Amino acid sequence: MRKKSILDLQSMKKKGEKLTWITAYDFPIASFAEQAGIDMILVGDSLGMVVLGYEGTIPVTMDDCISHCQAVRRGAKNTMIVGDMPFMSYQISDESAVENAGRFLKEADVDAVKLEGGRRMCSRIRAITDAGIVVCGHIGLTPQSSGVLGGFKAQGRTVESARELILDAIAIEEAGAKFLLLEAVPPEVTEYITKKLTIPVYSIGAGASCDGQLIICGDMLGLFQAFTPKFVKKYANLAEITISAIKEYCDDVRNVKFPEDKHVYHISEDIAEFEKLFEEFK
Repeated sequence: MRKKSILDLQSMKKKGEKLTWITAYDFPIASFAEQAGIDMILVGDSLGMVVLGYEGTIPVTMDDCISHCQAVRRGAKNTMIVGDMPFMSYQISDESAVENAGRFLKEADVDAVKLEGGRRMCSRIRAITDAGIVVCGHIGLTPQSSGVLGGFKAQGRTVESARELILDAIAIEEAGAKFLLLEAVPPEVTEYITKKLTIPVYSIGAGASCDGQLIICGDMLGLFQAFTPKFVKKYANLAEITISAIKEYCDDVRNVKFPEDKHVYHISEDIAEFEKLFEEFK
């Protein structure tokens, strides 16, 4: 399996081939995703909720993201990986944005970084791109700024809101981003933006009229129980399976059904020799 590059993403857009994109935060899921043939992995700051148990993404640090990116890279050596820049890792200045984006490449061997925000973040996108780092833009429902948006709400549902998204999308492409993620946006707006831009446009909860889809692994596998967004399709319910398995284990231990003889290591010498050994300590 050959790792995809930004040129492959552009080629897929031109050919009308849909890209598959999933989040992963650890070695096992990354490995499974690569074996399944996923095109691209995002190590999202959603790890704050899915893995670390925070109520949102704001507490996630650069060190958190780097550590999880490293684990994902070890699990998916031949997959394009995008590192998600956490809150306050790029908002302060162009210089800090470039420095932190560089950490993702130097310390975790990712292939691109993603950051939230439209026109207000164009100088950051341009600075990171000028440093030779591939950038993915992210507009629509942007969790890091959900407070300003009034919560986790869909965007672009009114003409004025859609106009702002279109202007943001155009500006992000002009600033040098190589692809764009739209989150929780009506499919009509997604379709227009996808046709308007020359860079690939991907959806998470923004409909099928684009160049590919992103989904949160914890949502689609049924691992995250706090809530399920409207746009998620559950392909498994691993939470139920896991809870059931642990309950069965607890019952087996309490009723001395585990471990069985096949689960233990047997002595390799005569039992009489062991009995002599035990006698020494009486």
